[in-house]
Amino acid sequence: MASTDLKQITPGVFIWQPGEGATWGLANCGLVVSGDQALIIDTPYTPALTDAFLAAARAVAGPGVALDRVAVTHANGDHTWGLQQLPGAEVFATHATLEHQCLEPKPQQLQALIHDSDPDRPLGWYFREHFGRFDFADIQVLPPTVTFTGRRDLEVGRTPAELHEVGPAHTVGDLIAHLPEQRTVFAGDIVFAGDHPSHWAGPLKHVVRACLRILALDPEWIVPGHGPLMRPDDLRTYISYLDDLSNQALVMHGQGRTAAEAARILIKEGRYHGLGLPERLAITLSTEFRHLDQDSAAPDLLELMNHAAHIAWDITAANPRTP
Repeated sequence: MASTDLKQITPGVFIWQPGEGATWGLANCGLVVSGDQALIIDTPYTPALTDAFLAAARAVAGPGVALDRVAVTHANGDHTWGLQQLPGAEVFATHATLEHQCLEPKPQQLQALIHDSDPDRPLGWYFREHFGRFDFADIQVLPPTVTFTGRRDLEVGRTPAELHEVGPAHTVGDLIAHLPEQRTVFAGDIVFAGDHPSHWAGPLKHVVRACLRILALDPEWIVPGHGPLMRPDDLRTYISYLDDLSNQALVMHGQGRTAAEAARILIKEGRYHGLGLPERLAITLSTEFRHLDQDSAAPDLLELMNHAAHIAWDITAANPRTP
């Protein structure tokens, strides 16, 4: 399932890409090494995945380099639940990320949804399809140890690293990690490549604003939270997608449609051909509709997943897989 290697982007900057295309949970992670210091950017979903990532990171960093600092781009479990494999590490995140952890489902809740739900119903089927590969049973969720608002600058050996708060956008507490000398930005889930995003906090104009901040840093490389590496033109294409989706949401909200109905219409039109996991449109559109309704209540994450699962169930029924 996971790659055992790290790919070097620029000298001293590496990316770990455990998987690409039409899946949940396989997030990109980063490693910055300079001299005898290192900075990890995000951790994988489970202890097993994290152990594979850390083994590759130690092989790259070499002996004598402690993996004792982590920058967390946001609170979602597929970027943070590996922290328990780094006991004693200094973990940097925005203060809003610390507050957002209470909104995340617990690992044991996910484990129950995978194993105790009805596999013959859309939600149970969907959780098994996309999360059944993961073992969440013994995960302990650890909070960040150092939080900030605005910006936090670090030195990794002789390499400067800038942590910029850009949320609320994907979640309430997003940050991006900018390596100015290497012209590289780790964008977290502000940016998805290859699949539709699932933005939980929004609104979409905030996600666009965060993307424009990335472009303003003049990067050569952008590391999305999921999917292949991107260039600035790729990010501009993603911004155009977000702008169009925002416009579609405004129109269909004005027509009195629900977010799930709007998602089905866009999928039927084939409006965003080529992007995987189209059912995620129901999640992002639900987020956008909440803002259009000026509804400040916290979203029901399970309800959003249920809408997405029903759409995926219907798509699969209409397009059965060939053996």
